[in-house]
Amino acid sequence: MIVVVAALAIVLVAIVGGFLSYNRFVRQRQLIDNAWSNVDTELKRRYDLIPTLVATVKGYAAHEQSTLEAVVRARATAIASQGDVATQATDENLLVDALRQVLALREAYPDLKASTEFLDLQHQLVTTEDRIQAARRFYNSNVRDYNTRVEAFPSRLIAAAGHFDAHDYFEVEPAIRDAGAPEVNLA
Repeated sequence: MIVVVAALAIVLVAIVGGFLSYNRFVRQRQLIDNAWSNVDTELKRRYDLIPTLVATVKGYAAHEQSTLEAVVRARATAIASQGDVATQATDENLLVDALRQVLALREAYPDLKASTEFLDLQHQLVTTEDRIQAARRFYNSNVRDYNTRVEAFPSRLIAAAGHFDAHDYFEVEPAIRDAGAPEVNLA
């Protein structure tokens, strides 16, 4: 009799543990979705700043048309990007690179460098980039925790049964990551 009760207790604990693990996967997946929503919000904020930045620079640096067109194209590509996280990260990296080229124009145009509108836009863009990085770190942290559970035993069994697959990190290309945030010189 004791053996039967012990066996039933073990089965009951395993079933309850399985349900708890499944529900934790669901919560973690929701955290990842929420974190991605935060990244997406900050990316949209960046997209909204870019046309004003381009228009401001265009007024001072009319013959830099190819640089400005590259930013507009990169912005359109990033906005249209609806693929997985890795695809979207690639499109975002192209946009950041194009923005760096526009911000570098300020050195060649003293009037642009002195424009309060340009300086304000540049400051807003740097703030937005910082917010994007914070949101990206939060997203990647949630993905790391989730992916660890997907790969660890015994939660790996629940992950396989519940079709909880690993998520991609939102990674920045090394060249862009190492360059840091765009520089703001308010002097």
